[in-house]
Amino acid sequence: MTTTVPTAGPTPTPTPAPGSGTGPAPAPGSGAGSTTVTTGPVAGAGSTTVTTGPVAAAVPGGGPGGFDRLLEAVVGERAAAVRNVPATLTCFTDHFPRHPVLPGVLLLESMAALARTAAGPGTWRLAAVRGVRFKHFVGPGDQVHLTVEVTAHGPHRTECRATARAGGRVVATARVLALVSDETTREGTA
Repeated sequence: MTTTVPTAGPTPTPTPAPGSGTGPAPAPGSGAGSTTVTTGPVAGAGSTTVTTGPVAAAVPGGGPGGFDRLLEAVVGERAAAVRNVPATLTCFTDHFPRHPVLPGVLLLESMAALARTAAGPGTWRLAAVRGVRFKHFVGPGDQVHLTVEVTAHGPHRTECRATARAGGRVVATARVLALVSDETTREGTA
């Protein structure tokens, strides 16, 4: 299976997925190019790998709670990404005026977005979070390196462990990020 992911670049060149007709077009006027992310069995391993490159607007949960650049993604195993924390985020005006701190929930959303990437194709939603620890503040100008390791992977449920590092030290960890496939029936619904 081939998926096209918009990236920063001079020319739009979407790559169609086999058997699907055409691939998604970049946002109009964005000037975005594309990086083809290919998934398929790795020789002798049975896992799925993703070829990576700079990824900007197409990351799951992109924006304030996402990440800026995907460094590595091996579907069903692990993923790594970078999130830059600009001083222009609106949350810094109120959180806190004299000592701006990135809200922990935005850091947690970045970890969840990366976990969705590691879980693979499909629509995944965050079902549970356990063992979250915020160890140091993240402020304007910091670059956060996120890593996610898949600890359990199935067609309808994936569990991951996540770590966020900034300035060479661990700033946050999540022992369990549980994701469920959106095709899974939600409790209390038919």
